[in-house]
Amino acid sequence: MVAALCYGVAAVMQAMAARAASRRTPRSVGSSALGNVDPGLVLRMLHQWRFIASLALDLVGFVAQLVALRRLPLFAVQAMIAANLAVTAVVAAWLIHLELSWREWLAVAGVVVGVGMLGSSAGQQVVTGVSAEFKLALILAVAGIALIGVASSRLPSPARTPVLGAVAGLGYGVLAVAARVLPGFSVHELVRDPAAYALAAAGVVSFVLYATALEDGSVTVATAAVVLAETVPPAVVGIMFLGDHTRPGLGGVAVLGFSLAVVCAVALARFGETDEQGLTAAQRRVRQSAEADPSPYTAL
Repeated sequence: MVAALCYGVAAVMQAMAARAASRRTPRSVGSSALGNVDPGLVLRMLHQWRFIASLALDLVGFVAQLVALRRLPLFAVQAMIAANLAVTAVVAAWLIHLELSWREWLAVAGVVVGVGMLGSSAGQQVVTGVSAEFKLALILAVAGIALIGVASSRLPSPARTPVLGAVAGLGYGVLAVAARVLPGFSVHELVRDPAAYALAAAGVVSFVLYATALEDGSVTVATAAVVLAETVPPAVVGIMFLGDHTRPGLGGVAVLGFSLAVVCAVALARFGETDEQGLTAAQRRVRQSAEADPSPYTAL
């Protein structure tokens, strides 16, 4: 829950920093050779306390996620991490006055209920030892994900975004599994363990693939694909290979809570990328009209 709160609040703070640092105007939309990419945006954001604070929150969230993965089943942790979209939605509605529809408020409530059911049904976990072959398989999985991601980036537009999002989600799933099977967090243990290298590689590959999916595709589609792929496969792996279990008699509650949390998180997928969070409905319409016919804005 700490990780979800940190990730969710950090996303809104990054949105506010991006809005303050942006130099984009209707006239400049689509006119750059780099499209919507502004190479100096991150450098300008580094001068803002909100962005620095958001990076600190992301770090705290990541540490909390690592600790949770050592103590709870993968199905519970991954679904709770997906709940950060609900946190982002609520905080965005408060701080940057982003309007939520009644369906989105209902999805927020669904995430809260689903996470509560997971928390009450998850059994206490102990660190499960796995073979060296299992950890090497994680490295091979990251390599395979990278190759599939490169191939997916060449798909035509309708299929490109969801496929890249799903592949990125699988990478984040490998990251979670690798964190779960680490023997410890000391430098000596990390240097000698293949799972540590799988974790680092999965993080880099997944981030690049997700950014590529967002480059010219729908934020909602990409984020929904990521949420599904980073929650369901790790949950299956945890149950089949890592001894994940629920409390006695609460298996049905866990399944229902997991399903409710993931489905409702997917419903909030449009909050998965900060730049869109900073736009009101009216601003989106202006931007879309500028992309469709830039001549009035050029004249101005």
